[in-house]
Amino acid sequence: MNPSREPHYLLVGNDEKVTWDDGQIRFLAPGRDTLSIFDAGANAAAPELAATIALPNSLFGPPVNLAVAPDQRLALIADSMAWLPGESGQNWTPAPGRDVHVIDLAARPPAVVQTVQAGLQPSGLSINRAGTLALVANKAGHSVSVLRIAGGRVKVCAEVDMGTAVVAVSFSADGRRAFVVKTDTHRLGVLHIDESGPTPRVTHDPAEDLTTGLVPFNLVVSPDGALALVVDMGSATASDGHADSVSVVDLAGSPPRVVDRVMVEDGPEGIAISPDGRYAAVAIVQGSNNPSSAWFHHPRGQIVLLRIDGLRVTRAGAIEVGALPEGVAFSPDSRFLYVGNFLDANMQVLAVGDDGLSDTGTRIDLPGHPASMRGQSY
Repeated sequence: MNPSREPHYLLVGNDEKVTWDDGQIRFLAPGRDTLSIFDAGANAAAPELAATIALPNSLFGPPVNLAVAPDQRLALIADSMAWLPGESGQNWTPAPGRDVHVIDLAARPPAVVQTVQAGLQPSGLSINRAGTLALVANKAGHSVSVLRIAGGRVKVCAEVDMGTAVVAVSFSADGRRAFVVKTDTHRLGVLHIDESGPTPRVTHDPAEDLTTGLVPFNLVVSPDGALALVVDMGSATASDGHADSVSVVDLAGSPPRVVDRVMVEDGPEGIAISPDGRYAAVAIVQGSNNPSSAWFHHPRGQIVLLRIDGLRVTRAGAIEVGALPEGVAFSPDSRFLYVGNFLDANMQVLAVGDDGLSDTGTRIDLPGHPASMRGQSY
């Protein structure tokens, strides 16, 4: 890396404990997970590997269990599941964990400097644009953990009871609200945030919840803060052969409200909005990790591109990618899209243009299977 240039980090969490054998999930022994840290600033068409860290992380939950702080100096990654051996020391099984790891991206090489304990099964997380606060959605804990960030360190300072499973969270542009996905009750919760006192105050009123599509699983807020897009997975098993949707939420309205739903193919999970706010990309599993005998099985996944024009969101194209695409992230200049193909153990690079998506042919081999992916989050 050129030390005189500001980096634009891209994180990829590689989970080596979970695999599929013709649609049958298998749990393997722990100890081989990694975090790949890429710099997409110098050459957006082919990000440069900056570091690989041995670090446990998880495929469970949405592929946004990691985030980069706005100043590119700190990253967080949640390890959603602990891995428990059977009586013979084999037959490993997952159970809700609590660990959230803090990465010093300014260190050479980048390194884990702290591990804090969030609620049970920390899943999707978000850092505010001021870089002072992070929120972690705890699925099994039915809560949101509040983390204060200062001086390169993180302190857990509160836990907000959500009353049901929550899997993803994202701040508003001004940091005074956040939106949290309640997957089992098909709702989007609204959190109110006050950082004026010595301890951040985060509150939630269920009466303000918005109704999404079935089984919401992920969300992203646009760079201008005008809208949020919520992935409605449709089924707790992701793919089931049926069409699903993305809910469009007007965040400027008082109160915020769902104003549209855009239909997508079977099994959406990952979602990202380009830094210029013009496009969103949705990763579609479409049965690519299901048995080949299943009627809805496809050998490959898909990316759907959505065009954003104010509150109007329309389909702008689709393209096949590798098997079981999970995380997606745009390049800093919005011209490229990175896709983590879990079963193929690679990162695929797509070009983004007015005519939609095209395959650049670039595949970057990873040291494991990409369970999550994120650039700078909003």
